[in-house]
Amino acid sequence: VQLVESGGGSVQAGDSLRLSCAASGAPPDSYVMGWFRQAPGKEREFVAAAGWSVGTEYYADSVKGRFTISRDNFKTTAYLHMDRLKPEDTGVYYCAAGDYPREGYHSWGQGTQVTVSS
Repeated sequence: VQLVESGGGSVQAGDSLRLSCAASGAPPDSYVMGWFRQAPGKEREFVAAAGWSVGTEYYADSVKGRFTISRDNFKTTAYLHMDRLKPEDTGVYYCAAGDYPREGYHSWGQGTQVTVSS
């Protein structure tokens, strides 16, 4: 699966931002789409994931209630809508495709930078 992210940028704390990830190269019902992030000096961490069906969304506790993951009607584009952003949300955000919501990811995008200033 090939993945291309877009939508990163620099915002102020409390602002919103939406990331997009366009997928190609495999039937969309064959993979879960997820978002991960990596802050400077830290390991990459799981943020959110969406399966094929509505209602199969998963979130890290740190973003639950603020971030929303979704997939378009064709299931080939994933979105991460981020509300009430905090400085600790700063990092490089990666889109990924895999077998399960929290593990088994086999394809990764190039990453997009999100910077939240206080």
